[in-house]
Amino acid sequence: MSKGEKDVTIYDIADKLNISAATVSRALKDHPRVNKNTKKLIVKTAEEMGYLSNSFASNLRKKSSNIIGLIVPRLNSNFMADVIAGIEKVLNNNNYNLFISQSLETMTKEIANANAMLVNRVDGLLVSLAYDTTNIDHFDPFIKRQVPVIFFDRVFESDSCPQIYIDNQKAAYEVTSHLIKQGCKRVMHITASQLRNVYADRLAGYKKALEDNAIKFDESLVIINDLSREAGIQAAQQILDMPNKPDGIFVANDSCAVSCMQTLIKAGINIPHDIAVAGFNNDPMTCVIEPNLTTVNYKGYEMGEVAAKLVIDRLVNKNEFHPAHGVILRSELIVRESSTRIT
Repeated sequence: MSKGEKDVTIYDIADKLNISAATVSRALKDHPRVNKNTKKLIVKTAEEMGYLSNSFASNLRKKSSNIIGLIVPRLNSNFMADVIAGIEKVLNNNNYNLFISQSLETMTKEIANANAMLVNRVDGLLVSLAYDTTNIDHFDPFIKRQVPVIFFDRVFESDSCPQIYIDNQKAAYEVTSHLIKQGCKRVMHITASQLRNVYADRLAGYKKALEDNAIKFDESLVIINDLSREAGIQAAQQILDMPNKPDGIFVANDSCAVSCMQTLIKAGINIPHDIAVAGFNNDPMTCVIEPNLTTVNYKGYEMGEVAAKLVIDRLVNKNEFHPAHGVILRSELIVRESSTRIT
């Protein structure tokens, strides 16, 4: 485009075809109210005139974008980096590109991300839900258009969307049981919003382990926060102020566990002898902190591969999937020095 030449707008297309700009706009968004022949003419004209580099029009014409959308809560985690690496490996091998967006842990932003993916006509959508997402109505337009939507890690039970996750209740049960076997009688659990399956299931596993070991559940020993590094520091300060401190802490992620540990150690708490600590995710930081952190390992790379393969099976191999069954991946407890009292 030469200097001074303006971008083509929907009004230019409308003028050329002697129709309303509203009709042009609806046609480029594939609105059902626009006559099919009119829609084809508008798309063809938009392409010829170079409207928005043909992004909408070309995808309308091809009925495929070769793009898979990804919506995640946050990009700044080792787990999510591993997931994305697994997804990209499978998609690249099948000539698909990945559009990545983050909800920043809010449903409002997640809805905006979903709408952007819809406008860009992604062929499939992979989603790990935000902390405060209460429903999945914003994914209905994809389901109605038979665009596969797959939830992973933080999932929402749906007959239309497959879910990929680990058995969080079992993993949390194993962590809590391990702390009790190390002699802990007052185990605290630091977790996040109970709207999300991962945290609700981990709390359930924690409670079940207490029950099976004849330890009464104490609501004052559960802290719900956003599991950030700052939240770990605040939780530690809260623990330091308690007259009757816990002798064990199970934190629902490693980042929060590490900052909590560091704050406790600076205040003179001996870990694991005064307080045994365990996290969740097996982030690299767990082997840097001293003492090394007990945690639960599950493979983000594998989760990403499985999610991407499900999409490709649907799009390329036309395989039907059965969402109701879900895909449960393996996890394992890794015991390290932060919780080892009895050798």
